[in-house]
Amino acid sequence: MSDGNPPVYYLSWDELHRDTRELARKLTQQSWKGIISIARGGLVPGAILARELNLRVVDTLCIASYDHDQQGKVNILKTVDGDGDGYLLVDDLVDTGGTAKIAKELLPKACFVTIYAKPKAMALAEHFVREFSQDTWIHFPWDIEPTYSQPLVQ
Repeated sequence: MSDGNPPVYYLSWDELHRDTRELARKLTQQSWKGIISIARGGLVPGAILARELNLRVVDTLCIASYDHDQQGKVNILKTVDGDGDGYLLVDDLVDTGGTAKIAKELLPKACFVTIYAKPKAMALAEHFVREFSQDTWIHFPWDIEPTYSQPLVQ
């Protein structure tokens, strides 16, 4: 029985790392020039992909569209030169597609990949690893901190 609140998923560092390595496996059949991470969510996955694919050229496309948990106006803070040809364009999640659409307009020849996808915008990603329902709120490991948990029986 639902309490009316959307589902929440707490993603662990181990899970994120494993899923990002799985994405890397999907990308080994092609030679890449480098990675363009969409900051901030794509920074950690971009670093893992760079290591797994042995890529040394890493850049950032800085787009702000969230204020903690509220999606708002999209602001382009930093872009990169070129059309993205031969590059992986990396984000952590494609949700509504707002950020992804702008990133793909700026770098139309880049291969847009993400670790996680929601139905509304999953078609924008050329590769992703896991799907979440549209209403699930994902807490990424960099947004949470471990805390003490009381034993069930004291």
